[in-house]
Amino acid sequence: MAIETRNPATNELIKTFEPDTTEEVQRKIEAADKAFQSWRKVSFDKRAKHMNKQAEVLEKGAEKYGRIISLEMGKPLKDAIAEIKKCALVCRYYADSAAEFMKDEEINSAASRSLISYEPLGIILAVMPWNFPFWQAYRFLAPALMAGNVGVLKHASNVPQCALAIEEIVREAGFPDDVFQTLLIGSKEVNAVIEHPLVRAVTLTGSEGAGSKIAEKAGQQIKKTVLELGGSDPFIVLEDADIEEAAEFAVRARMINTGQSCIAAKRFIVVESVADTFLQKMKDKMASLRTGNPLEEECDYGPLARKDLAEELQKQVDQSIKKGATVVLDGGHVNKDSAYFKPMILRDVKPGMPAYDEEMFGPVAAIMVAKDEDEAIKIANDNRYGLAGAVWTRDKERGLRVARQVETGAMFVNAMVASSPEVPFGGIKKSGYGRELSYLGIREFVNQKSIWIG
Repeated sequence: MAIETRNPATNELIKTFEPDTTEEVQRKIEAADKAFQSWRKVSFDKRAKHMNKQAEVLEKGAEKYGRIISLEMGKPLKDAIAEIKKCALVCRYYADSAAEFMKDEEINSAASRSLISYEPLGIILAVMPWNFPFWQAYRFLAPALMAGNVGVLKHASNVPQCALAIEEIVREAGFPDDVFQTLLIGSKEVNAVIEHPLVRAVTLTGSEGAGSKIAEKAGQQIKKTVLELGGSDPFIVLEDADIEEAAEFAVRARMINTGQSCIAAKRFIVVESVADTFLQKMKDKMASLRTGNPLEEECDYGPLARKDLAEELQKQVDQSIKKGATVVLDGGHVNKDSAYFKPMILRDVKPGMPAYDEEMFGPVAAIMVAKDEDEAIKIANDNRYGLAGAVWTRDKERGLRVARQVETGAMFVNAMVASSPEVPFGGIKKSGYGRELSYLGIREFVNQKSIWIG
């Protein structure tokens, strides 16, 4: 079946692609392994030259590649361009840091010398989502290639042009042939790739269900995995917070990528004494956002990536309202023939509602009122996800104390959750395991070999 790419803002068919055949996938994997045998021996200085060149290609082509993102998954162009520039940032970070992160680590022992050697594994399969179609791939690509690994990418089926563009950028940056390749395959073909004896590990960013299936298959093959499976991030507002600032960042944090972000704030847990004030300010700010053509500068948020995603989100909202949630800001999937979804705020969100228990992957804010700090922490932890979160308070030490008690892979105090090359990224509980970025990220897919010299 052909792979289609459609503009979610207009539902216009942009292009179709023929998927790779089984034979083509086999050839690509064999070519990747051949490339690995050479690439693993290339010095860090030479790898860094290619990686820095890749950053230049990304920066020079930021508008070109950003437009592909906007047309394929609906992200406002200004945000898509920013995504491309962030990819250049992570390329430069690992070009500068990989040699230090991968150098031998000396160990004090009874040996005349003992050390840990960090050595590449080989072919890493990346299964990536559509919401940040370049950034998600580059979080894997930059450290993997700088470590001496090679990669094959199975991207989301609605962003094939993004996937092919990344392969083109790697090629233009002068990397050797086949160190990074795109596989145009469907999800049903992924298991065969994992089973291939030349593929050594798998990284996935996606849904909880997809991660479970990937982990199961990789586990059967005794292959390492890193999983980032989304989240329902808490945004805690304590009574001593700067309410104006908290409300401003609450809207920005909920509306990242039209709410289609794993680290978008989704559950707003507000101490009772400031709840009404905070909610009014948040409502006013969210209601002022503008939508329209994602390619136009004045567009603050675009459509969801597909119409079926808007339909599913509306079902979650409807079920939550039916169970007692109150609509503070009305919106939703107004035009049933469109992928656009107007921002909404729901209050009185309780356990048993989708807005409380599930990840809402779109511009719907769930408000939960807590009587005090302890109850706010309890509500924050009452969720199966644990990716990231934020807490707002004028007392930074208090913020640190709360941050330590919330069960997430990352906590931000008086700041919006964001990923950054130098800070480890990943979750706990149903949000997955393993880390991307930082020195931890580059060491996920290496052989941490102990060497003992008598």
